[in-house]
Amino acid sequence: MVHERVMEKLAILADAAKYDVSCSSSGSKRENKGKGLGDALGKGICHAYTEDGRCVSLLKILLTNHCIFDCAYCVSRKSNDVKRAAFTVQEVVDLTIGFYRRNYIEGLFLSSGIFDNPDYTMERLVRIVKKLRLEENFNGYIHLKAIPGASDELLKEAGLYADRLSVNVEMPTEQSLKLLAPDKNHIDVIKPMEYLKNEIVSYKEEKKLNYKAPLFAPAGQSTQMVIGATKENDMEILGMANYFYEQMNMKRVYYSGYVPISYDNRLPAIGTPVPMIRENRLYQADWLIRFYGFNVNEIVGFDQPNLDLDIDPKLGWALRNLNQFPVDINTADLELILRIPGIGVRSAYKIVAARKFKRLQPEDLQKLGIAYSRSKYFLAFASPFQLQRDLTSIQIKDHILNTQKSKYKNDFSNQLSLF
Repeated sequence: MVHERVMEKLAILADAAKYDVSCSSSGSKRENKGKGLGDALGKGICHAYTEDGRCVSLLKILLTNHCIFDCAYCVSRKSNDVKRAAFTVQEVVDLTIGFYRRNYIEGLFLSSGIFDNPDYTMERLVRIVKKLRLEENFNGYIHLKAIPGASDELLKEAGLYADRLSVNVEMPTEQSLKLLAPDKNHIDVIKPMEYLKNEIVSYKEEKKLNYKAPLFAPAGQSTQMVIGATKENDMEILGMANYFYEQMNMKRVYYSGYVPISYDNRLPAIGTPVPMIRENRLYQADWLIRFYGFNVNEIVGFDQPNLDLDIDPKLGWALRNLNQFPVDINTADLELILRIPGIGVRSAYKIVAARKFKRLQPEDLQKLGIAYSRSKYFLAFASPFQLQRDLTSIQIKDHILNTQKSKYKNDFSNQLSLF
């Protein structure tokens, strides 16, 4: 009977947790010293994905879906008529260890609604991770949600036992947060982010001087924004994300398309969820900012505040800046090669290394694995492969989109032929 009750809670609280997409596990180096259970060293977590692309690889649950807040966009808000449940501290510990021993999971992603107040809830989250680390000797990956408004003491204790901490900003702007979550304060989100940033830096410096110093959130901190519940454009969303990267040393910013769950005149109508492609374009733009050297205002601007859903942001930038092309792949700087559509970070480094030995031609680039059908419009070669430079940005876009459609059509035909 006890087992059935726990499984009923699991069904409720795992379902309630699915709207939180920020469950990446990269960056932790927590070692197993030989006598513990599991580790998070050098491998992260093996991810599985649902049909809509959301990660479900960790044991991803809420401690409770009871909540004192009434955020319009949240399925667990206090006014929503849903079945409520709450785990005990020991139940979460037992589930984590039990699932790990069965090889169902490699880590825990734990969030929660707010019971009575932030400290009351955060204290229980901390008790769970402490029991896992100290009593069960569990060294697997743990991602813990830091509750806005919780004390610095509890946040510090959480950072000593969890691999990653995250404080969800939830709405892209303070105005939207006030509109949809009037009981919440923007400063209550920013303050713990700043505290965690400073503690992470401090512990890293201490580790340099004393290798026995404890780890503190070794996988850093992350946050999540709900997009599409309010009318912010992509420029505002990416501007906020860039602020977190520059000012909070954020490891990741996640973009969660709003899923209409009940009627509220402040929210989009039921049946009009945010297209998954918008999430995808935001992640692509985010990647360009973090790894390709782009500024936000190069990707979006007042003249074009939203990303083009038909093409990826790097291609969009290239089409708006055709004056910078074609690029001689054999002489261009790495920074410019990274901006050529169809060439990723690894491919760019391979190109720079390979051209030391010979002058590269199109067939060489294809062997290096770049998307030549896309990049060829932006490259210059002293060979018969060189393309005419009389194509407009609209023509190039149409050519690329038509090539993609043909590829998808051929791939689909090939898959059907297998049956």
